[in-house]
Amino acid sequence: MARAARRLSLLAICFLAPGCASVNGVLERSDIIRGIVHSTVQLRAEREGGGRRAASGVVLSSDPKSSRSWILTTRHFLNPPLRQDVYVSAPRWKGQVKATVLARSSDADLAVIEVEGMILPPVKFKEMVRLGDEVWVVAFPWGRRLTLVSGVVSQLVSDEGEVALEGPVRMVDASVSYGSSGGGVFDAASGQLIGIVESYRTAQVAIPEAPERVLQIPVPGETTVISCGAILRFLASSELKALLPK
Repeated sequence: MARAARRLSLLAICFLAPGCASVNGVLERSDIIRGIVHSTVQLRAEREGGGRRAASGVVLSSDPKSSRSWILTTRHFLNPPLRQDVYVSAPRWKGQVKATVLARSSDADLAVIEVEGMILPPVKFKEMVRLGDEVWVVAFPWGRRLTLVSGVVSQLVSDEGEVALEGPVRMVDASVSYGSSGGGVFDAASGQLIGIVESYRTAQVAIPEAPERVLQIPVPGETTVISCGAILRFLASSELKALLPK
């Protein structure tokens, strides 16, 4: 009887304790999602002449002493380089903060902006992934609400004729839309950044009631990603080496 009572007590402790596998698994997943969401920002550009554009970005680094954060996004969001004001919004921050464009890559679709008065948690990088790895894509489609989408790595960077099963990410099957460019693509198991959204392929669908118009529908599996390897090479070859992960 005493042994049975002790076993029941141990079972009760296991179900209630935060360290148990079932509870811990949920908490870890929740913590991962919270972390990647807080490292993602919404970007808006107001251009000379009244034009407006929207995109997303991820936090590369931050400095509490100077109250600054550095954000990575796509170059095409800022192109053509017209006179424009860029603003940053982030979870847990009220309003938006004006940013400064620091650098544009000459050979990759990458750019870095700096924002003052906003301290945000930076991402951690993961360069190598496997085909089929689960991912989270965090972005602001259409420049509106923060959206979390799940998917898998659907294609890897590889040489012509090579059948790669492991390497830098090239595509994911998570469906995205306008405003998601620059959004983070995160490894679902670790929360580490494996790349950012560059573009997505669309299919043209005709509207029977209006034959002269067509809808552009994102094609699943055709979301192109700029890998962490390309991001790190851009930072290393620019004047932003200080932003490289330590």
